[in-house]
Amino acid sequence: MCTAATYKTIDHYFGRNLDLEYSYHETVTITPQNYEFIFRNGKKLSKHYALIGMAYISDNYPLYYDAINEKGLGMAGLNFPGNAFYFEKNPNKDNVAPFEFIPWILTQCKNIQEAKELLKNINISNINFSQELPASPLHWIIADQNESIVVESIKDGLKIYDNPVGILTNNPTFDYQLFNLNNYMSLSIEQPNNNFSSKLDLKPYSRGMGGMGLPGDLSSASRFVKAVFTKMNSLSGTSESESISQFFHILSSVAQQRGCVHMGHNQFEITIYSSCCNMDKGIYYYTTYENSQITAVNMHNEDLSRSDLISYPLITSQHILNQN
Repeated sequence: MCTAATYKTIDHYFGRNLDLEYSYHETVTITPQNYEFIFRNGKKLSKHYALIGMAYISDNYPLYYDAINEKGLGMAGLNFPGNAFYFEKNPNKDNVAPFEFIPWILTQCKNIQEAKELLKNINISNINFSQELPASPLHWIIADQNESIVVESIKDGLKIYDNPVGILTNNPTFDYQLFNLNNYMSLSIEQPNNNFSSKLDLKPYSRGMGGMGLPGDLSSASRFVKAVFTKMNSLSGTSESESISQFFHILSSVAQQRGCVHMGHNQFEITIYSSCCNMDKGIYYYTTYENSQITAVNMHNEDLSRSDLISYPLITSQHILNQN
């Protein structure tokens, strides 16, 4: 499963954990302004906003897991099995395949307002990328520097939710995830008062007891609550280093460790990578399961007027500084 988040200090940040039991050898991929997107509905875009994000490149096509564009709009697709539903083509709609939904939005929109306009006529169509790569069941978080939304294509139709917490995990549907936060309204960063009984002299015996009841398991509903609590109470310095460090700490609070979620056949779900994008500067930071050092790729250090994809393989081996 996965967790996506937004965060703000002086700059604005967007990123995610990718939790899976396998990797497609994804790369940090920059799609320049003149790369030609040919969408399955026949539309071609030969001039558009540049993108940077994590993608698996197949047949010279970037299959983005998450990305931001040069204007600061970000988007990520997260696993949504059992709830995601894709429709047959509708001649009166913009039919967009799930695998091209991220570039469809990010190449054409610079903020949430423009994304909402584009979404008014969209139909997420049941189209596979290829026979070997069928459509994945997904829902999406879209964010700019000021707000975020969640997009879910389910049997009842396309649902668009305002996302006041700037967090997304997986199942169940986002409306339930938000409502479920009501069950945790008594949690606090402060030490608790004795509300149990005035007849008993009960006192805190450890730091952090105001958060007792905060979920610690790895299910998507629990990770949503934990990530929201951590993010909404998170404090950071305003420098770039402090900001991205704090963002990765937020994501690490809900990371998956090998051995804790068994998928069968001796496979275990892990946090393959964590990303943090500076939406204002176009910098994509990441760590991987085996490499906790933060690596950065700046889209503006490339020639964004190019027409060919630019990709950087992930640095996956651990880098250790030997101090003596």
